[in-house]
Amino acid sequence: MANGITTATALRWLERYAGILAENKDHLTALDSAIGDADHGANMHRGFQAVLAKLPGLEGKDPGEVFKVTAMTLISTVGGASGPLYGTFFLQAGAGLAGRPTLSPQEFAAGLEKGVAGVIQRGKAAAGDKTMVDVLEPAVAALRKAAEAGELTPSALAEVAAQAQECAKATIPLLARKGRASYLGERSRGHQDPGATSAAYLFTALAETFALQTPKP
Repeated sequence: MANGITTATALRWLERYAGILAENKDHLTALDSAIGDADHGANMHRGFQAVLAKLPGLEGKDPGEVFKVTAMTLISTVGGASGPLYGTFFLQAGAGLAGRPTLSPQEFAAGLEKGVAGVIQRGKAAAGDKTMVDVLEPAVAALRKAAEAGELTPSALAEVAAQAQECAKATIPLLARKGRASYLGERSRGHQDPGATSAAYLFTALAETFALQTPKP
């Protein structure tokens, strides 16, 4: 994808993410049942089904506008902490990108970095707190490294996605310090964080999007 990230790329990414959330709704709910309110799967599924319904109307818009509409839709439809946090991620990611029909790999990475910073500021979470930050921060850093190499290739993004999945698994032994899970204290150890898991799916969806739209050599 030397030509960068277009609106079509952004739309396909969000469409695939909505699909992955639908496929894994019950898994996310099971994870959240152990340390949360048992609603993360349903909330994320509902929110991104609402986003999915908005996507056809965003063709012809720029990626920044796509992310902004995604953010506002999530904030208005997703309950709990997920709506505001994912909404903040996409809102901040799209900030400053308005009017650019195509994003360079570096611009895209910079946008996602702003999204992560927004999540950290809003949720007051840091790496190691057993939250989505434990995936978003290292995965976006890896994506930035790939972007600085000049091109976001399917193979590079597959590596980012694999790292994101490993980071989600790495939340299992952590002590939860934020959200409902933090009320459990030591009992929060031994469970994979649902927010980190849904965050990892973002990068799975991105890797699959690039793999599908990149011509085979």
